Amino acid sequence: MTLQHSFRLAALLGTTLAATPALAVNGHYVPGIEGLSAAAAPPAGLYYRAYLMRYDIDSFRDAKGDAAPGSNSGSVNALAHRFIWMTGKTFLGADYGVETIIPMLDVELDLDVAGRSFDDYGVGDVFVGPVILGWHGERWDATFAAGHWFDTADFDADNPASVGKGYGTTMLTLGGMWHLDAEKTWNVSALSRYEVKTEQDETNITPGDSWLVEWGIGHRLENGLELGLVGYDAWQLEADEGAATTAKAERHAIGVEAGYLWPSAGVMLKGAAYHEYDAEGGGLKGLESEGDAIRLQLTKFL
Repeated sequence: MTLQHSFRLAALLGTTLAATPALAVNGHYVPGIEGLSAAAAPPAGLYYRAYLMRYDIDSFRDAKGDAAPGSNSGSVNALAHRFIWMTGKTFLGADYGVETIIPMLDVELDLDVAGRSFDDYGVGDVFVGPVILGWHGERWDATFAAGHWFDTADFDADNPASVGKGYGTTMLTLGGMWHLDAEKTWNVSALSRYEVKTEQDETNITPGDSWLVEWGIGHRLENGLELGLVGYDAWQLEADEGAATTAKAERHAIGVEAGYLWPSAGVMLKGAAYHEYDAEGGGLKGLESEGDAIRLQLTKFL
């Protein structure tokens, strides 16, 4: 296995984790799950990735970005199992693959604004992605993907900590990465997600479309360690149909990431920390959480 092939393996296609009101803006995708080199699809083969995320909520913000009155906090612990199969086939000049994600969550919320605490845990909504397309140039990579979050988890409209969403989401992904030097030690990347939701049967509300961009600027050292600056920006583009508010949620964060690949073992480990510096509430939740997240990824090339 050459060094170039090894680092292409490390640049796995970025995608999703779990769906909780405290994590996603107004859909299923969790911002900050992917970071450096997330917009490059791996070579042919089967891959397993475990995502472990801890999200600590400092406050909840209203539509103007002001903190809700009282003491409002919470935490989310999430573990997601993702399987990627790059088939070795090509379509439209791109490598073709498929994927699935099974998330597990534990959510706790202390809300003075509601006068009580909420919690829930279990398996979240499952994602199936029948399309991954990855193009590769001499100094660039581009990715398109499409899939659907199915309404498979338990949902309770009266519990804001519910691990299920109560609706499905079709997610479209488009991203790219550019290597700034021939040795591919420096790169910039951006990975965008567009989410279209179905109606939430229990409330008859249809969440509005949302768009998120994760970005990264990375540098790989001679010893193989990759370090970089990462961040995300997420917007709800349309007001929820049938909801009491027309406000639209958004969230912004910046962070740092480090990653290392062990080619002989076929293992990659990445870790990142994010600080959310701005959030505005809207949609089904009315309020948007703001806090800090720590994310770990363990990838095994099977």
